[in-house]
Amino acid sequence: MIRAIIFDFDGLLVDTETPWYEALLAVYQEHDAHLPLDTYLQCVGTSLEQFDPYKHLATCIGRSLDLDAIRRRTSEKHAQIMEQVGLRPGVEAYLDQARSLGLKVGLASSSKREWVVGYLERFRIREHFEVIRTADDVQKVKPDPELYRSALQALGVDHSHALSFEDSLNGLRAAKAAGMHCVIVPNSITQHLAFAGHSYRLESMSALPLQMVIEQVLRAEVQ
Repeated sequence: MIRAIIFDFDGLLVDTETPWYEALLAVYQEHDAHLPLDTYLQCVGTSLEQFDPYKHLATCIGRSLDLDAIRRRTSEKHAQIMEQVGLRPGVEAYLDQARSLGLKVGLASSSKREWVVGYLERFRIREHFEVIRTADDVQKVKPDPELYRSALQALGVDHSHALSFEDSLNGLRAAKAAGMHCVIVPNSITQHLAFAGHSYRLESMSALPLQMVIEQVLRAEVQ
């Protein structure tokens, strides 16, 4: 029985990831450099300790850069793109359906709390989450399972009764390491990744009601 759902944030509820890549592509282009998608994907769903695109730019052009200025430039471009971005399709419906089904709802993100909560409040969905765990709450972010374990403990739910929703390989690895079921809902930059070991895959949360997804996950478990 599924008693709780824990959502990732970046790229899943709001596709902040594609705009980051678009912003970085523009900044790299300003320096006559290119950032391949496969390279950038190393840091999706985790921290820049896995891959730092700003330091990588300096390596690409073979000279030192004002990294703080590069970060500011990229953030400005990202913010401009995000002005046109809303919740991903089906997100609000899933949050409402989770409440109707009596499920506990949490969030586990490798980003900082201020970033996550800012968007949750912007889109008026903050009240749906009983528990929010971010990079500020743990020693290690995804793919380490600490974020999920912390969220599960706060929700008071065993990992076997919880379902995670993720869009990245790092998120999937974290959820599986925590012993959870995991549904993949890739975005435009993660859709071609070779996901393996997930419980179910959706191209969009608008494709299938939450109750049916849960049924599919549980059915696959007993097969």
